[in-house]
Amino acid sequence: MGDTGIGGLLVRLRTDRGWTQQRVADEYNALEGRAAKTGKEIGRYEREARIPVPYTRKHLAQVFGVDVAVLDRAVAVSKSRLGGDSATGASTAPPVAPSRSGVGAVLADAAMSADFARFIAQRNADEFVVEQLEADVARLARVYVSHPLLELHVEIKRLRDGAFELLRGRQRPRQTTDLYVAASRLCGLSAHVCLDLGDYDSAATHARTARACAEAAGHEGMLAWVRAVQSLIAYWTGQYEQAARLAQAGRHHRASGTIGARLASLEARALAIAGDRAGAVAALADAQRSREAMPGHDEVPGLFAFPAAKQFAYAGTSYLAVGGREHVRRAIVSADTAIRLYRSAEDDDQSVGDLFAAHVDLARGHLLLGDLDGTEAMLGFVLESPPERMSASIVRRLTALGRELSGPQYGGAAQAAHLRERLQHTAVLAASPAPHPPELPT
Repeated sequence: MGDTGIGGLLVRLRTDRGWTQQRVADEYNALEGRAAKTGKEIGRYEREARIPVPYTRKHLAQVFGVDVAVLDRAVAVSKSRLGGDSATGASTAPPVAPSRSGVGAVLADAAMSADFARFIAQRNADEFVVEQLEADVARLARVYVSHPLLELHVEIKRLRDGAFELLRGRQRPRQTTDLYVAASRLCGLSAHVCLDLGDYDSAATHARTARACAEAAGHEGMLAWVRAVQSLIAYWTGQYEQAARLAQAGRHHRASGTIGARLASLEARALAIAGDRAGAVAALADAQRSREAMPGHDEVPGLFAFPAAKQFAYAGTSYLAVGGREHVRRAIVSADTAIRLYRSAEDDDQSVGDLFAAHVDLARGHLLLGDLDGTEAMLGFVLESPPERMSASIVRRLTALGRELSGPQYGGAAQAAHLRERLQHTAVLAASPAPHPPELPT
Protein backbone atom coordinates (compact mmCIF):
# COMPACT_ATOMS: atom_id res chain seq x y z
CA MET A 1 0.00 0.00 0.00
CA GLY A 2 2.81 2.35 -0.96
CA ASP A 3 4.35 4.72 1.55
CA THR A 4 1.24 4.91 3.71
CA GLY A 5 1.97 5.09 7.44
CA ILE A 6 0.16 2.94 9.98
CA GLY A 7 -2.39 5.65 10.79
CA GLY A 8 -3.44 6.19 7.21
CA LEU A 9 -3.51 2.45 6.57
CA LEU A 10 -5.80 1.76 9.53
CA VAL A 11 -8.15 4.56 8.47
CA ARG A 12 -8.31 3.13 4.94
CA LEU A 13 -8.92 -0.45 6.13
CA ARG A 14 -11.67 0.72 8.45
CA THR A 15 -13.45 3.09 6.07
CA ASP A 16 -13.31 0.56 3.23
CA ARG A 17 -15.48 -1.64 5.40
CA GLY A 18 -17.73 1.18 6.56
CA TRP A 19 -16.82 0.53 10.20
CA THR A 20 -16.61 2.91 13.13
CA GLN A 21 -13.59 2.96 15.42
CA GLN A 22 -15.71 1.27 18.08
CA ARG A 23 -16.60 -1.51 15.61
CA VAL A 24 -12.90 -2.17 15.07
CA ALA A 25 -12.42 -2.29 18.85
CA ASP A 26 -15.35 -4.71 19.22
CA GLU A 27 -13.94 -7.01 16.52
CA TYR A 28 -10.53 -6.89 18.21
CA ASN A 29 -12.04 -7.68 21.62
CA ALA A 30 -13.93 -10.64 20.15
CA LEU A 31 -10.59 -12.14 19.07
CA GLU A 32 -9.00 -11.42 22.46
CA GLY A 33 -11.99 -12.71 24.39
CA ARG A 34 -11.89 -9.69 26.71
CA ALA A 35 -12.36 -5.91 26.68
CA ALA A 36 -8.82 -5.13 25.53
CA LYS A 37 -9.47 -2.12 23.28
CA THR A 38 -11.83 0.85 22.99
CA GLY A 39 -12.79 2.95 20.00
CA LYS A 40 -10.74 5.78 21.49
CA GLU A 41 -7.61 3.63 21.43
CA ILE A 42 -8.20 2.74 17.77
CA GLY A 43 -8.45 6.48 17.10
CA ARG A 44 -5.07 7.00 18.75
CA TYR A 45 -3.52 4.43 16.42
CA GLU A 46 -5.12 6.17 13.44
CA ARG A 47 -3.74 9.56 14.53
CA GLU A 48 -0.39 7.90 15.27
CA ALA A 49 -0.57 9.28 18.80
CA ARG A 50 0.48 5.69 19.54
CA ILE A 51 2.10 3.07 17.31
CA PRO A 52 0.54 -0.40 17.76
CA VAL A 53 3.05 -2.92 19.10
CA PRO A 54 3.64 -6.26 17.27
CA TYR A 55 1.14 -8.14 19.47
CA THR A 56 -1.56 -5.59 18.70
CA ARG A 57 -0.68 -5.51 14.99
CA LYS A 58 -1.14 -9.27 14.80
CA HIS A 59 -4.71 -8.99 16.06
CA LEU A 60 -5.50 -5.92 13.94
CA ALA A 61 -4.33 -7.86 10.87
CA GLN A 62 -6.80 -10.64 11.76
CA VAL A 63 -9.58 -8.09 12.26
CA PHE A 64 -9.06 -6.63 8.78
CA GLY A 65 -8.13 -9.92 7.09
CA VAL A 66 -4.71 -8.76 5.85
CA ASP A 67 -1.19 -10.08 6.25
CA VAL A 68 0.51 -8.71 9.35
CA ALA A 69 3.50 -7.79 7.17
CA VAL A 70 1.32 -5.08 5.59
CA LEU A 71 0.87 -3.43 8.98
CA ASP A 72 4.55 -3.92 9.84
CA ARG A 73 5.63 -2.09 6.67
CA ALA A 74 3.24 0.78 7.46
CA VAL A 75 4.71 1.03 10.98
CA ALA A 76 8.20 1.22 9.47
CA VAL A 77 7.05 4.11 7.28
CA SER A 78 5.60 5.96 10.26
CA LYS A 79 8.71 5.45 12.36
CA SER A 80 10.96 6.62 9.55
CA ARG A 81 8.96 9.85 9.36
CA LEU A 82 9.24 10.35 13.09
CA GLY A 83 12.96 9.64 13.02
CA GLY A 84 13.95 11.88 10.08
CA ASP A 85 15.60 10.92 6.80
CA SER A 86 17.60 8.05 8.26
CA ALA A 87 17.43 5.70 11.21
CA THR A 88 19.39 8.13 13.29
CA GLY A 89 17.64 11.23 12.05
CA ALA A 90 20.90 12.55 10.58
CA SER A 91 20.84 15.23 7.91
CA THR A 92 21.67 14.23 4.30
CA ALA A 93 23.27 17.61 3.58
CA PRO A 94 27.06 17.47 2.97
CA PRO A 95 29.16 18.46 5.99
CA VAL A 96 31.00 21.74 6.10
CA ALA A 97 34.73 21.30 6.74
CA PRO A 98 35.83 23.22 9.83
CA SER A 99 39.09 25.11 10.06
CA ARG A 100 42.00 23.36 11.74
CA SER A 101 41.92 25.75 14.68
CA GLY A 102 38.27 24.98 15.34
CA VAL A 103 38.39 21.20 14.99
CA GLY A 104 38.62 20.48 18.72
CA ALA A 105 35.71 22.75 19.60
CA VAL A 106 33.55 21.34 16.80
CA LEU A 107 34.28 17.75 17.84
CA ALA A 108 33.41 18.56 21.44
CA ASP A 109 30.20 20.22 20.30
CA ALA A 110 29.27 17.14 18.26
CA ALA A 111 29.99 14.93 21.26
CA MET A 112 27.56 16.98 23.34
CA SER A 113 24.92 16.54 20.66
CA ALA A 114 25.54 12.79 20.55
CA ASP A 115 25.26 12.59 24.34
CA PHE A 116 21.88 14.28 24.21
CA ALA A 117 20.69 11.87 21.49
CA ARG A 118 21.67 8.95 23.72
CA PHE A 119 19.85 10.62 26.63
CA ILE A 120 16.68 10.81 24.53
CA ALA A 121 17.02 7.14 23.62
CA GLN A 122 17.27 6.07 27.27
CA ARG A 123 13.58 5.51 27.89
CA ASN A 124 12.23 3.36 30.68
CA ALA A 125 8.86 2.75 29.02
CA ASP A 126 7.84 1.95 25.47
CA GLU A 127 4.47 1.33 23.79
CA PHE A 128 4.35 -2.26 25.00
CA VAL A 129 5.01 -1.36 28.65
CA VAL A 130 2.27 1.28 28.63
CA GLU A 131 -0.18 -0.95 26.78
CA GLN A 132 0.35 -3.80 29.26
CA LEU A 133 -0.14 -1.42 32.19
CA GLU A 134 -3.40 -0.16 30.70
CA ALA A 135 -4.59 -3.75 30.17
CA ASP A 136 -3.78 -4.60 33.80
CA VAL A 137 -5.68 -1.53 35.03
CA ALA A 138 -8.73 -2.45 32.93
CA ARG A 139 -8.66 -6.01 34.29
CA LEU A 140 -8.42 -4.86 37.91
CA ALA A 141 -11.15 -2.27 37.43
CA ARG A 142 -13.53 -4.92 36.15
CA VAL A 143 -12.92 -7.68 38.69
CA TYR A 144 -12.76 -5.21 41.60
CA VAL A 145 -16.54 -5.07 41.95
CA SER A 146 -16.95 -8.84 42.35
CA HIS A 147 -13.74 -10.27 43.81
CA PRO A 148 -12.41 -10.30 47.39
CA LEU A 149 -10.44 -7.15 48.00
CA LEU A 150 -7.39 -8.77 49.59
CA GLU A 151 -6.32 -10.57 46.43
CA LEU A 152 -6.54 -7.32 44.42
CA HIS A 153 -5.13 -4.78 46.87
CA VAL A 154 -1.56 -6.08 46.62
CA GLU A 155 -1.56 -5.91 42.82
CA ILE A 156 -3.16 -2.47 42.76
CA LYS A 157 -0.41 -1.15 45.02
CA ARG A 158 2.34 -2.87 43.03
CA LEU A 159 1.14 -1.47 39.72
CA ARG A 160 0.55 1.99 41.18
CA ASP A 161 4.05 2.16 42.65
CA GLY A 162 5.43 0.87 39.34
CA ALA A 163 3.63 3.62 37.42
CA PHE A 164 5.05 6.23 39.80
CA GLU A 165 8.55 4.86 39.24
CA LEU A 166 8.15 4.91 35.46
CA LEU A 167 6.99 8.53 35.60
CA ARG A 168 10.13 9.44 37.55
CA GLY A 169 12.16 8.17 34.58
CA ARG A 170 12.07 9.13 30.91
CA GLN A 171 9.70 8.29 28.10
CA ARG A 172 8.24 9.98 25.07
CA PRO A 173 5.63 12.69 25.79
CA ARG A 174 2.67 10.63 24.58
CA GLN A 175 3.74 7.73 26.81
CA THR A 176 4.13 10.11 29.74
CA THR A 177 0.53 11.20 29.25
CA ASP A 178 -0.66 7.59 29.12
CA LEU A 179 1.31 6.75 32.27
CA TYR A 180 -0.28 9.67 34.11
CA VAL A 181 -3.74 8.40 33.14
CA ALA A 182 -2.86 4.87 34.32
CA ALA A 183 -1.43 6.27 37.57
CA SER A 184 -4.61 8.30 38.08
CA ARG A 185 -6.75 5.19 37.68
CA LEU A 186 -4.57 3.15 40.02
CA CYS A 187 -4.76 5.90 42.66
CA GLY A 188 -8.53 5.87 42.14
CA LEU A 189 -8.58 2.13 42.81
CA SER A 190 -6.47 2.72 45.93
CA ALA A 191 -8.97 5.35 47.08
CA HIS A 192 -11.77 2.81 46.73
CA VAL A 193 -9.80 0.28 48.76
CA CYS A 194 -9.63 2.82 51.59
CA LEU A 195 -13.34 3.61 51.20
CA ASP A 196 -14.06 -0.10 51.63
CA LEU A 197 -12.16 -0.10 54.88
CA GLY A 198 -13.69 3.13 56.17
CA ASP A 199 -10.34 4.96 56.09
CA TYR A 200 -11.68 8.17 54.59
CA ASP A 201 -8.59 10.32 55.21
CA SER A 202 -6.39 7.91 53.25
CA ALA A 203 -9.06 7.68 50.56
CA ALA A 204 -8.99 11.47 50.24
CA THR A 205 -5.19 11.44 49.90
CA HIS A 206 -5.30 8.87 47.09
CA ALA A 207 -8.09 10.84 45.42
CA ARG A 208 -6.03 14.05 45.47
CA THR A 209 -3.10 12.24 43.83
CA ALA A 210 -5.47 10.71 41.28
CA ARG A 211 -6.70 14.19 40.43
CA ALA A 212 -3.15 15.56 40.16
CA CYS A 213 -2.24 12.78 37.71
CA ALA A 214 -5.43 13.36 35.71
CA GLU A 215 -4.65 17.08 35.50
CA ALA A 216 -1.08 16.33 34.34
CA ALA A 217 -2.57 14.19 31.57
CA GLY A 218 -5.37 16.63 30.76
CA HIS A 219 -7.86 13.74 30.96
CA GLU A 220 -11.38 15.15 31.39
CA GLY A 221 -12.94 11.75 32.02
CA MET A 222 -10.67 10.97 34.96
CA LEU A 223 -11.03 14.50 36.35
CA ALA A 224 -14.81 13.96 36.42
CA TRP A 225 -14.45 10.44 37.86
CA VAL A 226 -12.20 11.63 40.68
CA ARG A 227 -14.83 14.22 41.62
CA ALA A 228 -17.24 11.30 41.99
CA VAL A 229 -14.82 9.60 44.40
CA GLN A 230 -14.41 12.80 46.37
CA SER A 231 -18.19 13.15 46.49
CA LEU A 232 -18.41 9.62 47.92
CA ILE A 233 -15.85 10.46 50.60
CA ALA A 234 -17.77 13.59 51.59
CA TYR A 235 -21.03 11.62 51.67
CA TRP A 236 -19.71 8.91 53.98
CA THR A 237 -18.17 11.51 56.31
CA GLY A 238 -21.55 13.21 56.70
CA GLN A 239 -20.77 16.25 54.52
CA TYR A 240 -23.85 15.87 52.32
CA GLU A 241 -23.96 19.38 50.87
CA GLN A 242 -20.25 19.16 50.05
CA ALA A 243 -20.87 15.78 48.41
CA ALA A 244 -23.54 17.36 46.21
CA ARG A 245 -21.26 20.27 45.28
CA LEU A 246 -18.41 17.94 44.33
CA ALA A 247 -20.73 15.90 42.12
CA GLN A 248 -21.98 19.09 40.48
CA ALA A 249 -18.37 20.20 39.89
CA GLY A 250 -17.60 16.91 38.20
CA ARG A 251 -20.46 17.42 35.79
CA HIS A 252 -18.72 20.53 34.43
CA HIS A 253 -16.01 18.38 32.82
CA ARG A 254 -16.55 17.42 29.20
CA ALA A 255 -16.39 13.66 29.60
CA SER A 256 -18.02 10.91 27.57
CA GLY A 257 -19.50 7.63 28.75
CA THR A 258 -21.59 7.05 31.86
CA ILE A 259 -19.81 9.46 34.20
CA GLY A 260 -22.57 12.08 33.81
CA ALA A 261 -25.15 9.60 35.07
CA ARG A 262 -22.88 8.64 37.97
CA LEU A 263 -22.33 12.22 39.08
CA ALA A 264 -26.03 13.14 38.83
CA SER A 265 -26.92 10.02 40.84
CA LEU A 266 -24.39 10.93 43.53
CA GLU A 267 -25.77 14.45 43.63
CA ALA A 268 -29.32 13.13 43.98
CA ARG A 269 -28.44 10.86 46.90
CA ALA A 270 -26.55 13.60 48.73
CA LEU A 271 -29.31 16.18 48.21
CA ALA A 272 -31.95 13.73 49.40
CA ILE A 273 -30.09 13.07 52.65
CA ALA A 274 -29.49 16.82 53.07
CA GLY A 275 -33.26 17.42 52.85
CA ASP A 276 -33.44 18.98 49.38
CA ARG A 277 -36.18 16.72 48.06
CA ALA A 278 -36.93 18.72 44.92
CA GLY A 279 -33.25 18.94 44.04
CA ALA A 280 -32.83 15.21 44.55
CA VAL A 281 -35.73 14.32 42.25
CA ALA A 282 -34.43 16.76 39.62
CA ALA A 283 -30.93 15.22 39.82
CA LEU A 284 -32.40 11.72 39.38
CA ALA A 285 -34.08 12.94 36.21
CA ASP A 286 -30.75 14.42 35.08
CA ALA A 287 -29.09 11.05 35.66
CA GLN A 288 -31.60 9.33 33.41
CA ARG A 289 -31.21 11.96 30.70
CA SER A 290 -27.43 11.63 30.88
CA ARG A 291 -27.66 7.89 30.35
CA GLU A 292 -30.02 8.25 27.41
CA ALA A 293 -27.74 10.84 25.80
CA MET A 294 -24.57 8.88 26.60
CA PRO A 295 -22.10 9.63 23.77
CA GLY A 296 -20.20 6.40 23.28
CA HIS A 297 -18.72 3.75 25.53
CA ASP A 298 -16.79 3.94 28.79
CA GLU A 299 -13.05 3.93 28.25
CA VAL A 300 -12.42 1.40 31.03
CA PRO A 301 -14.94 -1.14 32.40
CA GLY A 302 -15.83 -2.16 35.94
CA LEU A 303 -15.25 0.38 38.66
CA PHE A 304 -14.72 3.18 36.13
CA ALA A 305 -18.06 2.51 34.44
CA PHE A 306 -21.54 3.13 35.82
CA PRO A 307 -23.87 0.31 34.77
CA ALA A 308 -27.63 0.75 34.75
CA ALA A 309 -27.87 -1.66 37.70
CA LYS A 310 -25.80 0.66 39.87
CA GLN A 311 -27.85 3.66 38.78
CA PHE A 312 -31.03 1.89 39.91
CA ALA A 313 -29.34 1.04 43.23
CA TYR A 314 -28.49 4.72 43.80
CA ALA A 315 -32.01 5.74 42.81
CA GLY A 316 -33.44 3.37 45.39
CA THR A 317 -31.38 4.93 48.18
CA SER A 318 -32.30 8.43 47.01
CA TYR A 319 -36.04 7.77 46.84
CA LEU A 320 -35.98 6.31 50.37
CA ALA A 321 -34.28 9.47 51.64
CA VAL A 322 -36.80 11.69 49.84
CA GLY A 323 -39.58 9.88 51.73
CA GLY A 324 -43.32 9.57 51.28
CA ARG A 325 -45.18 6.38 50.38
CA GLU A 326 -45.01 6.99 46.62
CA HIS A 327 -41.26 7.52 46.71
CA VAL A 328 -40.81 4.49 48.97
CA ARG A 329 -42.63 2.39 46.38
CA ARG A 330 -40.33 3.81 43.70
CA ALA A 331 -37.37 2.91 45.88
CA ILE A 332 -38.55 -0.69 46.13
CA VAL A 333 -38.96 -0.93 42.34
CA SER A 334 -35.52 0.63 41.76
CA ALA A 335 -33.72 -1.63 44.24
CA ASP A 336 -35.49 -4.70 42.90
CA THR A 337 -34.49 -3.73 39.35
CA ALA A 338 -30.87 -3.24 40.43
CA ILE A 339 -30.79 -6.73 41.93
CA ARG A 340 -32.36 -8.28 38.83
CA LEU A 341 -29.88 -6.56 36.50
CA TYR A 342 -26.88 -7.55 38.59
CA ARG A 343 -28.09 -11.15 38.81
CA SER A 344 -28.34 -11.35 35.02
CA ALA A 345 -24.87 -9.85 34.46
CA GLU A 346 -21.66 -11.82 34.00
CA ASP A 347 -19.99 -12.93 37.22
CA ASP A 348 -17.21 -10.31 37.05
CA ASP A 349 -19.83 -7.54 36.70
CA GLN A 350 -21.95 -8.58 39.70
CA SER A 351 -21.11 -5.97 42.31
CA VAL A 352 -21.29 -7.63 45.72
CA GLY A 353 -21.40 -4.29 47.53
CA ASP A 354 -24.27 -2.96 45.41
CA LEU A 355 -26.21 -6.20 45.86
CA PHE A 356 -25.87 -5.79 49.63
CA ALA A 357 -26.95 -2.15 49.43
CA ALA A 358 -29.95 -2.88 47.22
CA HIS A 359 -31.16 -5.65 49.55
CA VAL A 360 -30.84 -3.34 52.57
CA ASP A 361 -32.79 -0.65 50.70
CA LEU A 362 -35.48 -3.18 49.81
CA ALA A 363 -35.70 -4.22 53.44
CA ARG A 364 -35.98 -0.62 54.61
CA GLY A 365 -38.62 0.09 51.98
CA HIS A 366 -40.77 -2.76 53.26
CA LEU A 367 -40.15 -1.59 56.82
CA LEU A 368 -41.39 1.93 56.00
CA LEU A 369 -44.54 0.36 54.55
CA GLY A 370 -45.07 -1.60 57.78
CA ASP A 371 -44.20 -5.00 56.27
CA LEU A 372 -41.91 -6.75 58.78
CA ASP A 373 -42.14 -10.08 56.95
CA GLY A 374 -40.94 -8.40 53.76
CA THR A 375 -38.16 -6.67 55.68
CA GLU A 376 -36.89 -9.94 57.10
CA ALA A 377 -37.10 -11.69 53.74
CA MET A 378 -35.12 -8.97 51.97
CA LEU A 379 -32.40 -9.02 54.63
CA GLY A 380 -31.87 -12.75 54.22
CA PHE A 381 -29.26 -12.30 51.46
CA VAL A 382 -27.22 -9.92 53.61
CA LEU A 383 -27.50 -11.69 56.94
CA GLU A 384 -26.61 -15.06 55.43
CA SER A 385 -23.50 -13.71 53.67
CA PRO A 386 -19.99 -13.79 55.20
CA PRO A 387 -19.63 -10.65 57.36
CA GLU A 388 -16.03 -10.12 56.17
CA ARG A 389 -17.36 -9.30 52.69
CA MET A 390 -19.22 -6.24 53.95
CA SER A 391 -17.77 -2.76 53.52
CA ALA A 392 -17.84 0.00 56.10
CA SER A 393 -20.77 1.60 54.30
CA ILE A 394 -22.85 -1.60 54.48
CA VAL A 395 -22.11 -1.90 58.20
CA ARG A 396 -23.42 1.64 58.68
CA ARG A 397 -26.58 0.84 56.73
CA LEU A 398 -27.23 -2.25 58.83
CA THR A 399 -26.65 -0.34 62.06
CA ALA A 400 -29.05 2.43 61.00
CA LEU A 401 -31.72 -0.11 60.06
CA GLY A 402 -31.33 -1.77 63.46
CA ARG A 403 -31.97 1.58 65.15
CA GLU A 404 -35.14 2.05 63.11
CA LEU A 405 -36.41 -1.36 64.25
CA SER A 406 -36.19 -0.19 67.86
CA GLY A 407 -38.66 2.62 67.18
CA PRO A 408 -41.90 2.90 69.17
CA GLN A 409 -44.04 2.23 66.09
CA TYR A 410 -43.09 -1.44 66.28
CA GLY A 411 -44.30 -1.69 69.87
CA GLY A 412 -41.56 -4.04 70.95
CA ALA A 413 -42.78 -6.69 68.51
CA ALA A 414 -40.87 -9.95 68.96
CA GLN A 415 -40.13 -10.16 65.23
CA ALA A 416 -38.65 -6.65 65.18
CA ALA A 417 -36.54 -7.35 68.29
CA HIS A 418 -35.22 -10.61 66.85
CA LEU A 419 -34.36 -8.98 63.53
CA ARG A 420 -32.65 -6.08 65.32
CA GLU A 421 -30.46 -8.51 67.26
CA ARG A 422 -29.45 -10.29 64.05
CA LEU A 423 -28.56 -6.98 62.42
CA GLN A 424 -26.48 -5.88 65.40
CA HIS A 425 -24.68 -9.21 65.54
CA THR A 426 -23.81 -9.09 61.83
CA ALA A 427 -22.70 -5.47 62.03
CA VAL A 428 -20.38 -6.24 64.97
CA LEU A 429 -18.82 -9.20 63.15
CA ALA A 430 -18.39 -7.19 59.94
CA ALA A 431 -16.81 -4.26 61.78
CA SER A 432 -14.31 -6.49 63.63
CA PRO A 433 -10.75 -6.75 62.28
CA ALA A 434 -10.55 -9.68 59.90
CA PRO A 435 -7.92 -11.24 57.65
CA HIS A 436 -10.09 -10.53 54.62
CA PRO A 437 -11.01 -6.89 53.91
CA PRO A 438 -14.56 -6.19 52.73
CA GLU A 439 -16.01 -5.61 49.30
CA LEU A 440 -16.42 -2.36 47.41
CA PRO A 441 -18.21 0.69 48.81
CA THR A 442 -21.59 1.81 47.56
